[in-house]
Amino acid sequence: MLLPFYQKRYLEAGCDEAGRGCYAGPVFAAAVVLPRDFYHPLLNDSKQISEAVRYELRPVIEKEAVCYSVAMVCNEEIDKINILRASFKAMHLALDNLRRKPKYLLIDGNRFTPYNDVRHKCIIKGDGLYSSIAAASVLAKTYRDDFMKSLHNEFPLYNWSSNKGYGTEEHRLAIQAHGLCKYHRMSFNINTHQLSLDFEEEGILM
Repeated sequence: MLLPFYQKRYLEAGCDEAGRGCYAGPVFAAAVVLPRDFYHPLLNDSKQISEAVRYELRPVIEKEAVCYSVAMVCNEEIDKINILRASFKAMHLALDNLRRKPKYLLIDGNRFTPYNDVRHKCIIKGDGLYSSIAAASVLAKTYRDDFMKSLHNEFPLYNWSSNKGYGTEEHRLAIQAHGLCKYHRMSFNINTHQLSLDFEEEGILM
């Protein structure tokens, strides 16, 4: 069972990102402030629940949250500042847009760039421990998935509606066949020669 909060003194927001390891598209982040008594039996780390459950939870979180915000940093910005900084920037942008300003932040992971003078606590695998981080993970994941589905209409050959820009075998084969497009993260050094070597090592190419 997820813990409702880390501390009781300050208004607390949970923050998480989605899409950090993808080959293509933006990184999304969400910040969520939940009521002290919020509980939903299906809420968990977004990676541990099905897509259907994530989309079932999203309107519940949006309705019941004290406040929430979702933000993104595009692939061009990721290439300029690197994915770690882009993830933190997306979290900061989400926090900027919260209707109520938290005094304490729970951050999923082991690192974070401090946000103004707000106290924070980094928690490894926090999305499986605290409700607010889990809620943020659900929002960030579903909003990003929706965005990648919209990009799929522009570049259907990569099948982002299914792989969401992650480096799946399907996506890698599409890159090998068609090259990169404007939504790929060029700083990730994705290239067809390396993909070919990867496929040979995995026995994909004979």
